[in-house]
Amino acid sequence: MEFHYTFNASYFAAFAMGLFSSLHCIGMCGSIIGTLTLSLKPEIRNNKSNLFPYVLNYNLGRIFSYTVAGLLVGIAQAVLTLPLGLEQGYVYRGLQLLSAAVMIGAGFYIAGWFPRFAYIEKAGSKLWKQLEPFGRKLIPVTTRTQAFLFGMVWGWLPCGLVYAALALAATTGDVSRSALTMLAFGLGTLPSVLGVGIMTNVLTKLSRMQRFKQAIGLLLVLVALFAVFPGLNPESNETTAYSTLKAFDLTEILP
Repeated sequence: MEFHYTFNASYFAAFAMGLFSSLHCIGMCGSIIGTLTLSLKPEIRNNKSNLFPYVLNYNLGRIFSYTVAGLLVGIAQAVLTLPLGLEQGYVYRGLQLLSAAVMIGAGFYIAGWFPRFAYIEKAGSKLWKQLEPFGRKLIPVTTRTQAFLFGMVWGWLPCGLVYAALALAATTGDVSRSALTMLAFGLGTLPSVLGVGIMTNVLTKLSRMQRFKQAIGLLLVLVALFAVFPGLNPESNETTAYSTLKAFDLTEILP
């Protein structure tokens, strides 16, 4: 099963995916952070140095939920593929192709060329209906711990790009790698979502530039192509070299 090892760049791909999806994150999470901000006391809301820890804790809670989701996907992937045998690498190759297709769809969606991709968000609507009331109970936010819990709940908000990242996480072939892939995705989204509370005007202007959104969408498509063709992964050369060395029996060479 080599596809597992040649896909070690899933962390980079997930981080880049989170970074490139910044515009979508601003639209989805910007209003949520706005709700969080408005619920804070004026002396905190009007002072960015006081506001920052609350916004940071919200995002850390959100990223924690992404990591848990990655862990669950990794477990599900292991359970589903275990009966097929670990030697059947084509299972992972199929997961790679599916993941790349979802990521390409996400890239076209960000660029504005594939609006129907938004329908994928309906997949988590039932779960969200169960969790959303808990988030509302945390309003108004009065402590940093509350902000973290608020982020944990809203981390399960239905989002096509999160689902695309989960599809990528499912290709890693390992539960811990799956969780770390989603952690990398969450860290990739952090600069833009965290910046909403700090530099809203600049990010809002960028989100309205069609050419900029198209460029980001195309970059995400490139990340998907990088993921689906392991030969483009720099680590694949290292893996090949390792496999070549392993093919030699050193006991025949050494005295």
